Amino acid sequence: MSIKRLVIPLCAALALGIVACGGDEEGGDGASTVQQDNGSPAQTKPVKIAFSAPGADHGWMAAITDNARKQADELEGVTLELAEGVTDSAAQADQIETLIAGKPDALVILPNEGDALTPVALKAMEAGIPVVNVDREFSEDGAYRTLITGDNYGIGYQAGNYFADELQCQGNVVEIQGIAGISVTEQRSQGFKDALQRRCKGDIKIVASQPGDFLPDKGLSVMENVLQAQSQIDAVYTHDDDMAEGVVAAIENAGREDEMFLTGAGGSKAAMERIKAGGLYRATFLYNPSMSSSAINLARLIAQGSGMQDLAEPEVPTKITVAATTVTQENVDEVMELGY
Repeated sequence: MSIKRLVIPLCAALALGIVACGGDEEGGDGASTVQQDNGSPAQTKPVKIAFSAPGADHGWMAAITDNARKQADELEGVTLELAEGVTDSAAQADQIETLIAGKPDALVILPNEGDALTPVALKAMEAGIPVVNVDREFSEDGAYRTLITGDNYGIGYQAGNYFADELQCQGNVVEIQGIAGISVTEQRSQGFKDALQRRCKGDIKIVASQPGDFLPDKGLSVMENVLQAQSQIDAVYTHDDDMAEGVVAAIENAGREDEMFLTGAGGSKAAMERIKAGGLYRATFLYNPSMSSSAINLARLIAQGSGMQDLAEPEVPTKITVAATTVTQENVDEVMELGY
C-alpha cells in the first residue's frame, strides 16, 4: 500500500521549468532538464544563488550537490556559489555566515542538522535573503521561504505496510535509523511505527532500533551488535541504502541472510542491483536527490519574483513534498535510471 502526503505533487505540474520523475532527457543522472525562459523581464533577470550542504559522506549526499551544480549550469543568468565538504553543524553555520556576507539573491540549504542550523537560516531571512530548505527541516517555519523535501513519513509508512504484507503481521523486526534527532529520521521512524500499529496491532515487534548515521561503517557495527543481542530477526528496515550496505555485510558475515529480509531507502543503483538479483535485499523507497535541482529552480523563481507556470497563484508555494516510490523486484527495471 502506498501513501502520498503531497502538498504539491512534484511530478504533476510544478512548472519549476524542469522535467522530473521520469528521468532527465540527458541520460537519467538525476539532474532535471530545464525549459527555456519565456523571455519575461522577471525570468531573464540574473540571479546569484548560494548553496550549502553537508560533505558527501555517502552517495546520496554527493548526488545532491552534483545535481545542484548541474542544474545551475543549465540555467541562463544563474551564478552558483557552493559551500560544501563539512559534516559538522557549527562548521556549516560558519560557511553559511560567509555566504550571507556575499549577499546572494537566494540561499539553498540542506542542513546537517535542522535544529542547529535554524538560527543562521533565520539570520539570512531577516537579512532579506530568501532561503530554500532542502530535505532536513529547520525547527522554525520562519527560517525558510520554501521547503522542498521527500515524503519521509510516507517512506516509513510504505515500509510498514510492506513489512505487514511480507510477514503477515507476525515476527520481530529491527530498525536501523539515520542520524538521531533530525526530521528525516524521526518521520521515517514514526511512519513505520504507525503503519505497523494500524495494520498489525502490535503483532510485529520492533526488537531493536538504533541510529546508523546514514554511514555504511556505522551500519555495519550497529547491526553486528544487534545480531549478537537478538536470536530471532525476521526483517530489517534501514533508513538509507548506503548505510544498508554495511547492514547487509554484517548479516552476511554472520551467516544469517536466510533468516530475514531487508529494505533500504534512497534508491542507490547498488541497492537496486541487489533487489533485482533477489535474496536478502527486497525493497527500497525512492528518495531522489534531484530535489536539489528543483531547489535551485525554486530559488531562481523566488529571487526573480516569479511564480510557477502552471499555477494560478503568483508566488512559489512554501512547502513541496515529493512522493516516494516503493521499489521491488517487480518494478526495479522501470526506475533503475533514477538511481544515484
